[in-house]
Amino acid sequence: MPLDGRFAPMAERVAGLNARYRHHGATAVLEHALRDRDVGRVALVSSFGAESVVLLHLLSVISPHTPVLFIDTQMLFAETLAYQQVLAEKLYLTDIRTLTASQAAVSARDPQGDLHKSNTDACCALRKTEVLETALAGFDAWITGRKRYQSGTRAEVEFFEADGDARLKINPLAHWTRDDLEDYIVNNRLPRHPLVAQGYPSIGCAPCTSPVQPGEDPRAGRWRGTEKTECGIHFINGKMVRKTQEDAA
Repeated sequence: MPLDGRFAPMAERVAGLNARYRHHGATAVLEHALRDRDVGRVALVSSFGAESVVLLHLLSVISPHTPVLFIDTQMLFAETLAYQQVLAEKLYLTDIRTLTASQAAVSARDPQGDLHKSNTDACCALRKTEVLETALAGFDAWITGRKRYQSGTRAEVEFFEADGDARLKINPLAHWTRDDLEDYIVNNRLPRHPLVAQGYPSIGCAPCTSPVQPGEDPRAGRWRGTEKTECGIHFINGKMVRKTQEDAA
């Protein structure tokens, strides 16, 4: 952080960081971002889903003490919770912070635990979006797994981007392809989420995730049969922004 404790305006800050690290690879971007004073306090946000192990492994090699924010919606697959424990131990991640909605909020807004059946957006807001926004209030930047190959508005995603007026998103894997991810997992002998082998290339909450058939979009199993395509954890000016299927996290 700057010596006077203040950052430059967000647009200037983003442009400067992207220019500084334009020719760096994922590992160098992550390593430098974690100690760059223009970035500030950083946390990694992970779903411990199908591709999460790549970024988690990179972090474990560079800085295993960095906070990792994991949102337990209390509707996750048992396999996801078990996988989270396996990776925490295998990768020696020492500061995983499990986040949940308060019991008071759940009791008031989803007392029967079936809000997802009538209003998926409201359920995600309660159990995930609002929880993450509260947790990120203590950080100047957060690390995401956003990648250009996911197309749509991500086709030109940079290593650094604005998340509102006061917080950064850091996207170390912005230029990676599906093959890059696969090679990294294989070459580093990393454990895969157990549901991937069962036809789940994208994994969210159990009630709202189903297997994907060959030829389908990898995210076709998320909120199947509805118009919903993402949970809304990406914000602009503190508000959820709806995205198309291929733009979603």
